[in-house]
Amino acid sequence: GGGGGGGGGGDHHGTNSHSNNHHNNHHRMQPPMAAIPKPEDVPTNFEAYDDIPVEASGEECPPPVEQFSEIAMHPQLKANIELAHFVRPTPVQRHAIPVGIARRDLMACAQTGSGKTGAFLFPVLHQLMVELEAGPHQQYGRAAEPRCLILAPTRELAVQIFRESQKFVQRSPVFPVVVYGGAEIRSQINNLDKGCTLLVATPGRLVDLIDRGKVSLAKVAHLVMDEADRMLDMGFEPQIRRVVERENMPRTGERQTLMFSATFPKEIQKLASEFMTRYIFVAVGRVGSTTALITQTVLYTEENDKRRALVELLATNQGRTIIFVETKRAAEQLEEFLRRSAVPATSIHGDRSQREREGALLAFRHGQPAVLVATDVAARGLDVPDCMHVINFELPRDINSYVHRIGRTGRMGRQGRATSLYSPANKPVARELVQLLQEAQQVVPDWLQLVAEQSGGGGHAARGYQGRGGKFGGRDYRSNAQVRQYRHSSSNSSYGAPMSATGYGGGAYGGQQTGYLAGMQHKQPGMGLYGQAGVPSVHTSVGVGGADGTSWAGYHQLNMAGGGQPQKTP
Repeated sequence: GGGGGGGGGGDHHGTNSHSNNHHNNHHRMQPPMAAIPKPEDVPTNFEAYDDIPVEASGEECPPPVEQFSEIAMHPQLKANIELAHFVRPTPVQRHAIPVGIARRDLMACAQTGSGKTGAFLFPVLHQLMVELEAGPHQQYGRAAEPRCLILAPTRELAVQIFRESQKFVQRSPVFPVVVYGGAEIRSQINNLDKGCTLLVATPGRLVDLIDRGKVSLAKVAHLVMDEADRMLDMGFEPQIRRVVERENMPRTGERQTLMFSATFPKEIQKLASEFMTRYIFVAVGRVGSTTALITQTVLYTEENDKRRALVELLATNQGRTIIFVETKRAAEQLEEFLRRSAVPATSIHGDRSQREREGALLAFRHGQPAVLVATDVAARGLDVPDCMHVINFELPRDINSYVHRIGRTGRMGRQGRATSLYSPANKPVARELVQLLQEAQQVVPDWLQLVAEQSGGGGHAARGYQGRGGKFGGRDYRSNAQVRQYRHSSSNSSYGAPMSATGYGGGAYGGQQTGYLAGMQHKQPGMGLYGQAGVPSVHTSVGVGGADGTSWAGYHQLNMAGGGQPQKTP
């Protein structure tokens, strides 16, 4: 019944078609799944996670946990988590689940592949199961009244979250529904009419359904925004603001809000401060930034030689491969070229119908074919559990896109490979690319180092990666935040001292493990002086890597997107 039917907004209730008055909980239980997901779909190499730094801040922050067994969760949810072969929580889950279960608001900076879906699903599902046990969820009238709303930027990510939720609602009265644009609305309305406790939606389609009177937000107790930065990038802010501020959703403080974002630019900070109250901020270091889980290689190729180089790469490479290009046209042309070259391939991009995209993804997941050509928009939030290799056939113009692309491999603690075909047209991104490679302790080719230096400033280690806040996707910019840093270690579970007491500086988390700020020794909070690379200045014991998110006692600065200019918050 509730198995893999999430595809095209298919019947997520199997044959269970009930009327709108579904207060008869006895009949309204999710059937067990026909097939339990195989263990390879879940984290295997947990030790790879243990070096990932985590920073938690906020008032009365609930302490992190080490094991799922330590968390007071609904027994059915615990059983479902075990059935799905989840062994122990990932770093983001260790911190986020206790915060979510305590009904606190949460702003989490975490990459795709860090286990963030479980980080918001588990606490929300626990609360829904407890609430629905206490009393039946009565729904009268023609509008669905979900208790949890999860907003996601793309149809692929929405479907993926929906499918994950299906694994964990077995034998419970929680009914998830997914709605998204670009697919027939009628079947989605039919699903809503059968009852909906948890709604996963893209913003545009949600507004459409609200306008048609098919969805009411009056009962939303839990609001989740996944990939919030991506939703703003795609221009969804007006729809998000309308849904949260101008519909009948319970106000900030009356509902719980969980926001997840890979980066933490000004726009997201503003949204966080408006949509949440006394929120806990959790920043998780990038999976693969401290341990070199992803082997990154950059190959110099002339534009007209790229296709030959690609075919050679694919011949030597075994396993599922995602090839990234910049445009829809390039995706179609490359897929056609690969097929002519006897390399079975499929592609996903914005112009393909939802059915085509889901068909291509499903085939790729099963390794038939083993090569997927994709554009950035289509691939954001894509979860392909064991993609062995990511190839940047065309490098992106923006370094953050590079980070998201290579994050498709080396996931859940596994080893992965990323190969980029660099041509002279990519010069604008050379310097940031060098900084990123150095941060991840990768080999930087001499020719690339030279190009980076010629393109201004040189990609030197001391600068740290200033794309969007170093090893973390961002920092808590609130001045009064009590920041705690955690470095989990498999042999020793004691946590380091609070950050403000040790005076960590930008260099420590800006990429290279150099340039700590001895903030506390100088007893000079609020001076806010930087040492430029290698040039110590007053009150800095070592030159830190630029304006890279330094933190003095009682003084926080956040490196903003792109420019590397700090926000000063005395």
